[in-house]
Parts: sequence; C-alpha cells; structure tokens
Amino acid sequence: MDATLQAEKRATRGKNEARRLRAAGRIPAVVYGVEKGKAVEISVDPKILSRILHSESGVNTLISLTGLEGAADARVLVKEYQLDPIHHKMLHADFFQIAMDKMLTVTVPILIKGEAKGVKQQGGVVDFVNREIEIEVLPGDIPEHIDVDITELMLGQGVRVRDIHTEGAKWTPLSDMDLMLVHVVAPRAEEVTAVADATPAAAAEPEVVKKGKTDKEEGDKKDDKKDDKKDDKKK
Repeated sequence: MDATLQAEKRATRGKNEARRLRAAGRIPAVVYGVEKGKAVEISVDPKILSRILHSESGVNTLISLTGLEGAADARVLVKEYQLDPIHHKMLHADFFQIAMDKMLTVTVPILIKGEAKGVKQQGGVVDFVNREIEIEVLPGDIPEHIDVDITELMLGQGVRVRDIHTEGAKWTPLSDMDLMLVHVVAPRAEEVTAVADATPAAAAEPEVVKKGKTDKEEGDKKDDKKDDKKDDKKK
C-alpha cells in the first residue's frame, strides 16, 4: 500500500516548539536520508499518520512525503514513533528515505487461512506460534501479509518457514527456515484432583464468628462477682 503525507520543514526544535506544534494539530518528526549525513526536522499531521499506521500494511506502508524542498515526493518508511503512555496520542515520528531499487529487510505478519482437518476430525487445536517473519524485498513489492493455508494439517502437523509457498513471490524469507509458524496440537487435559475423584465433598464447616463483649455482658459479670463476694462474707 502507498500513502501520501504532507511534511513541513521546521527551523527550530525543543520542548517549546513541540508543544506549539501539538497545539496547532501537528507533531514534530525527523526524516533521515533526504539530505546526506543530516537529519531533516519536519512536522506532520498525526491523524493522517495514525491512519496509515493502522492500515493493513501498517509500518510497512510506503509513504510519499511531500512538501520537502529539493526532495519532491520522497519515498519513506516509518522508522519509529512515540505515543503518549496515557492518552495514546502520537507525539513524535522518525522516517527514513528509501531507494526503490534497493532491497530492504522488513517484518511481515503471517495470516492463516482455512480450518485444519486436525481440528474438525481429530479434536485438535491450532497453536499460532509465530505471527510474523523477516523477509528481503524491494520497497515496491512489500506484501501486506503472507498467507498460510492450514486446511490439510492433521494432529501433530505444522507449517515452518521452509514450507511457505514462495513460487512467484517477489520476496525472500530471512527468518530461520526451521522456525515453526503454526501447528495443530492435542488439547490440554483438564486437571482433576485425586481428592475430588475419590471422596465426596465434605460438609461445609460452620463459620465461627468472633464478637466483642457487649456492655451488658460486662455488667452482668461484674454483678455476679459482687454477689459472690457477699455470699462469702455471709459465710
């Protein structure tokens, strides 16, 4: 997926500048590679950037960064971004310019397709072990996701990186070929205690409630002691 993001070059930096930009509905950002050996300070619209990052291709979205002098429609990827830990609003972003004819290393999500026979016929469950892999690819050919068909998987069978169908693909997997992506496993047996199996449930013990002595109880005890002393004197 391609997207367009309008950038404005900024001459100043610092906390005050960042606050001013955010108050105006923009955020500070930096783009690397537009000017050799120099990071270019820019500002962008956080709402548009957030929509790009929440698209299906996410951080792998190829962005045309417009508005930069001497770098018309620079093609960039998001390097990293910072969110407010409480309100989750975007605070800052870093971009890096890419050459469309040079291979990149990116991380791409795995998407499983179908319902495994080992689930329908043998009562197994699907264990999705690794949900993304690293690949090498040209910027214009970055896939949004890689599909893995699990329909034929039986109990105990799985799909590793080496099993992914890559015929005609414009990318090469870089992750370990033996890395397990998804497999069908037996469900875990429920733990049953021996006591519950062997003996019936014991009757609930009555709750013992401890109460403080009331004033009346204290007074009655004092009166009893006085009566006892009187009786002793009489004797």
